[in-house]
Amino acid sequence: MSFTSAQLNHALVEPTKQFVDSIFSDAMDTLGALVKIPGIAWESFDAQELERSAEAVKREFDQLGFFDFVEIRRAMRPSGEMGAPAVLARRAGSESAPHVLLYAHHDVQPPGDDEKWNTPPFEATLVGERLFGRGASDDKAGIITHLYSLKALMALAKSVNIGVSVFIEGEEEAGSESFQNFLHENKADLEADMIVVADSGNWSIDTPALTTSLRGMVSQVVTLKTLDHALHSGMFGGPLPDAMTAMIRLLASLNDAEGSVAIEGLSSTEVTGPEFSDAEFVELAGLLPGVQRLGTKPLSQQVWGEPAVTVIGIDAPSVALSSNTAQPSVSAKISLRLAPNQDPATGLKALQEHLQKHVPFGAELVLGASESGPGYLAKDGWAATLAKEAFSACWPNQAVNIGIGGSIPFISQFAELFPAAEIVVTGVEDPDSRAHSPNESQHIPTLRRAITAQALMLLHGNELAR
Repeated sequence: MSFTSAQLNHALVEPTKQFVDSIFSDAMDTLGALVKIPGIAWESFDAQELERSAEAVKREFDQLGFFDFVEIRRAMRPSGEMGAPAVLARRAGSESAPHVLLYAHHDVQPPGDDEKWNTPPFEATLVGERLFGRGASDDKAGIITHLYSLKALMALAKSVNIGVSVFIEGEEEAGSESFQNFLHENKADLEADMIVVADSGNWSIDTPALTTSLRGMVSQVVTLKTLDHALHSGMFGGPLPDAMTAMIRLLASLNDAEGSVAIEGLSSTEVTGPEFSDAEFVELAGLLPGVQRLGTKPLSQQVWGEPAVTVIGIDAPSVALSSNTAQPSVSAKISLRLAPNQDPATGLKALQEHLQKHVPFGAELVLGASESGPGYLAKDGWAATLAKEAFSACWPNQAVNIGIGGSIPFISQFAELFPAAEIVVTGVEDPDSRAHSPNESQHIPTLRRAITAQALMLLHGNELAR
């Protein structure tokens, strides 16, 4: 649903900044307490910690005294197992005002190797302008953004007209298996005019960003068979088309000589946003000296709007266990990122047809398991305009649109179930947050600005009418 005005009321900016400054120390304490809870939604970790994480988040939103209800709910996974605990809250608003859904997730990645952390992963440790700890940025800072922007709304609005739902998921880092069922089962409580997903990042610590495009993805397991049994590589080598050689030839066909994707039938999406240089890419990606980037298009376009193919696994003897043996069959898993506007079904078909067309030596091709997920292109409507103005008012530089080369399938699931809603993908991360890696951290000024910007969005939305 569109609204009559989306231009930010700049009279709200200074009071909002002052209020957020006054509560920010408390926000940091709450973030530190959440970081201490190792809520990991993977089977090999203690499920009780995930329950404790959900309870802690529920308690924080309950204590606001703002919502009609705050509950922990679950939905079934496709396997039939019950999903992880999620926190759902809703406050009905005026019929003429917008309803906003605020999304984040309370589960975190496993810490990995403790020896690679400079500080304990589940102790919030402040070093300079960064708070270190697993989940400090991804995505417990997103929870804090929602929680404290609501405190600003309650304190600064003369009356609250806007409707608000909060959905804090509990298994995003484990693949959001119960997400789709959860959406359908709780549709009435989640339905909104604007959905704010606080689980992305910014261009830099000085330049805020809205994530407006995500690539889709498909993956395909492929097996090549050339022999009915293994053979001595010396006795038969030369004329023998072993499966490893065949697989290497097949996988090499996925890219052309310049490194661009060579699969026919894939599309591109023209994207807008800031550009980064080859030197910046080399540093961010950690390319070794002399290693050249692939492809020829501008980097932002190539990473956000073009297809990309990567071989992410090969089943073959390891070097340590290798012998003078020609392999009869070899399997590989191929990950293909798709332009945001490409249908995953057509992308998977294009990949499969390429593999079938390029099988070398007359080898037997077996297509195994495949996966797919859609891309996402944001609407450029009233909510995006409001968000960009709010973020620009709180950072040193104006907000920009960025894309993400990876995929976040649940955003497309939001878009499918709530087609009238505008989805605004924001975040508190920056290029050095190191989400999923050792030494994850949250840049403190960025968190303060994110809370302020979202509070401005809520306060301005509170003044809108259909």
